[in-house]
Amino acid sequence: MYKPFLEFLEKELFQRFDLQSRVIPPGLEFKVSDRGRNPATIRSWCHQCQELRKIRYTYIDAGESAQIFNSVIYPSHHYDLPLLGIDFLSFGKVKNLIVLDFQPLFQDEDYQKKYIFPLKSLHDKYPDLAQNLEMKFYDANQYFSKYLLFAKTDPETVATRVFEAFQDYLNLYWQMLADAKPLPDPEDIQRIVKAQKDYDQYSADRDPASGLFSSYFGHEWAERFLHEFLFEDAVPLAVGARQKMRAEGRRQIAFSVSPSPKGRG
Repeated sequence: MYKPFLEFLEKELFQRFDLQSRVIPPGLEFKVSDRGRNPATIRSWCHQCQELRKIRYTYIDAGESAQIFNSVIYPSHHYDLPLLGIDFLSFGKVKNLIVLDFQPLFQDEDYQKKYIFPLKSLHDKYPDLAQNLEMKFYDANQYFSKYLLFAKTDPETVATRVFEAFQDYLNLYWQMLADAKPLPDPEDIQRIVKAQKDYDQYSADRDPASGLFSSYFGHEWAERFLHEFLFEDAVPLAVGARQKMRAEGRRQIAFSVSPSPKGRG
C-alpha cells in the first residue's frame, strides 16, 4: 500500500544527494515472520550524506493484515533543522493512520518561526489530513509541530491526497535544507547533538511499535531493532521501567486513536 511512497522517497534521495550506505547491525536489515494470519517481512534501509547524517526507512509487509512505512531523517549536527518524521500504517485496509511532520528539536519562538511556521500553508492545504486526534503515547507539545498531518483515512485518500501531501512536505523540507547555513559555533553543534540524542531517548522510551515488532518478530529482536537501529542513541531503560512505560503500547499500535483535543494549550 505504501510502496509508492517508499519508491518516491528513494528516488528523491538518490537524485538530490550523494548518498552513502550506513551500516545496519547484522540481522536487523531484514527478517521474515510466520506468526499471525499472513507471513510478514520487515526490511530496512539506511543512508547518509554530507547534509543528512542518518536517513532510515523501514517497510513491513504482512499482506492484507498490515502495511507499514516508517522513516526518520536526521540532519547533520551542523544544522538545527527539525527531523522529518513519516509514519504510515494500515491494518486490514480499514484502519489507516498517517503521521507526517517536521519534528522540532526546540520549542522556543524563534525556532518555531524559522522552521515550523513555513509548514502552515501546507497544513492549511490538507485540512482533511489534520484531524483532531489524541496522542496516546506522546506529548503533542514535544517533538511534534502544530502543523503535523495526523489522520485516520481510507485507502483511496492514501493513494491520492496523502501521496500529494507527502510530496509537498518533502519538497519543502529539501528547500529548507538547501537554504540552511551550517552552524559555525562548536557549542551550538553540541546543542544539536544533545537534542537529537534526547529525541532518540524520548522516542525509544515511548514508541508503541515495539509491541508490534515483538508480536511479529519476537521480543529480543524487537529490542535490538529499537535500540540498535531505530533510535541508536537511546540508552535502554531498566526492564521494570521499560515495561511500565510500554504496557499499553504492547497491547495496541499507534493507530488506535480517538477524536479528542490534542492538549496543546
